[in-house]
Amino acid sequence: MKPKLLKSLVESEKFGDISYQIGGELVPVLSIQLDGQKGVYFEHHIMLWKDTSINIGILPMKGTLKRLFAGMQIFVTKAEGEGEIAFSRDGAGHIFAIHMKCGEELHVREHQFLAATEDIDYTFERVQGISNMLLGGTGFFIDKFRCVGEEGILWLHGYGNVFEKKLEIGEQIDVEPGAWLYKDLSVGMQTNITKISTGIFAASNIMMNRFTGPGRIGIQSMSLYMNEGK
Repeated sequence: MKPKLLKSLVESEKFGDISYQIGGELVPVLSIQLDGQKGVYFEHHIMLWKDTSINIGILPMKGTLKRLFAGMQIFVTKAEGEGEIAFSRDGAGHIFAIHMKCGEELHVREHQFLAATEDIDYTFERVQGISNMLLGGTGFFIDKFRCVGEEGILWLHGYGNVFEKKLEIGEQIDVEPGAWLYKDLSVGMQTNITKISTGIFAASNIMMNRFTGPGRIGIQSMSLYMNEGK
């Protein structure tokens, strides 16, 4: 079965006692209604607007020193209180929610996290070697999100549109390195290199990331290379 386009507009949805909406077309906006019981955390530069009843604070991240040396963000912003808060990333794309149950874990490409409920634990892992080929072969980070409460919501931003492929046990798909966005913990990732030996492209290589199921793999239609540093 081919990858399926994820829903891009959400008029009203509730999960884990959190209500939210996703609207807009070219540059989408996520708005979350807080009830005073559960907070959300988010990248500090993406807040668009909020009700004055919402309180904002700083939430330090684990592994601060390692992230600082790598040029990654070392803290996220937390919102608590009762009212509405809205977020938008400075770029055309696709905002979507992933509903998570206790114990579920999702691996996400760096810089594409938008927001999450406080039931979601946020850590990271550095990936090195030829499997990335994005940052001069020096490696990149995968953000790891694990639901530690009964249920929680993770919101991500993909460039272009986002499609999801559900892989069966042993099923594989090759994805251009700048296009994969997220994967389940159960999905394996390795590098597949095809050498071109004829024609004007002789001695060149085509590199793809090969994913093996079971589990979900998210694919964004706009290459990440065009958006590095945003």
